[in-house]
Amino acid sequence: MQLNITEIRVRVLENNETKLKAIASITIDECFVIHDVKIIQGETNCFIAMPSRKTKEGTFKDIAHPIKSEVRDELNKLVIEAYEAECDKSVKICEVEEDKDVEDYKSNYRIEL
Repeated sequence: MQLNITEIRVRVLENNETKLKAIASITIDECFVIHDVKIIQGETNCFIAMPSRKTKEGTFKDIAHPIKSEVRDELNKLVIEAYEAECDKSVKICEVEEDKDVEDYKSNYRIEL
């Protein structure tokens, strides 16, 4: 089965103290979207958790999820790749901003570094 993922949007969370690293939305065939896919840091790597709700018994049950393990694995791979790409963009933005801050500091205070 071929799953046609047409878009993955990732919102990286600022608080790095928790295992929850980001929230993603997945668009399938440009006509169906799954929101609130969580990206969680495990012991060795990140994985995704599909959107879920709490039952009366206090357990969590997925609202939407892949039925076949190969589809789940592919979805996990694609979402984690999108998350890593978004993290790379954030790092590059921070690097540029840091460089700009150093240049501003040097120009304002005429310090040679």
